[in-house]
Amino acid sequence: MKPSSPARMLRAGVIVVLVTLAAGVVAAPAQAAAFRYWGYYHLTNGAWAFSQTGAGQTVPADGSVEGWRFAVADASSTRPPRATQTFDTLCVGTPIKAASKRVGLVIDYGRRADSASGAQPPAARATCVSVPVKATGSDVLAVGSTLFLDKGLICAVDGWPAKGCGEKVDPVPAAAASPDTGITLADQNVSAAASPAARSEVDDSMSWRGPALAAGAVVLIVALGFAAWRRSRDATAD
Repeated sequence: MKPSSPARMLRAGVIVVLVTLAAGVVAAPAQAAAFRYWGYYHLTNGAWAFSQTGAGQTVPADGSVEGWRFAVADASSTRPPRATQTFDTLCVGTPIKAASKRVGLVIDYGRRADSASGAQPPAARATCVSVPVKATGSDVLAVGSTLFLDKGLICAVDGWPAKGCGEKVDPVPAAAASPDTGITLADQNVSAAASPAARSEVDDSMSWRGPALAAGAVVLIVALGFAAWRRSRDATAD
């Protein structure tokens, strides 16, 4: 067997170094940044799944259940709503209307530990929303609640939180990092329906009601925390 040439030995050494570095990246990733924001979920097979598309690009089907949760989370963790409600439970008393669909909606305002101010959040609630068949997840939330947005990011739902919008949390308080405890929602078979004006706007392919919502906002797209990552990068660039 011929002895290895210097070039071949160097190439082999580089490969070893690269493999070692790659293994180190996989074994010990950098600590992901955490943010305080509203996460968007779908009830799938009885469990919450983080939405892989923004609410403005998602068109939920009739009979589906949407979930929103305010919490502190990073790219490696999820904080889904702490309660689940089936479509049948939520929409049993909501009549079926022509050219409309019914979508269950669960809104979890989070824990006191998730709040920047330490204030007690509103109690989680659920409802059934009746909207046009083309309505997006954004439309469902807009009909079932009151929203405050900033540059396309949902900052507050029904006035919660009172301040802040997708801010970075570093370090994450121990209370905010603690595991969730499931909650039970009170019976809330209260349905919400889009007004005729809102229905007309959606049928005309408008995703949001009113001038502020007509900006075509994209909410937390692709995967957990991606929108918040973009906000952090933009702030760093400035």
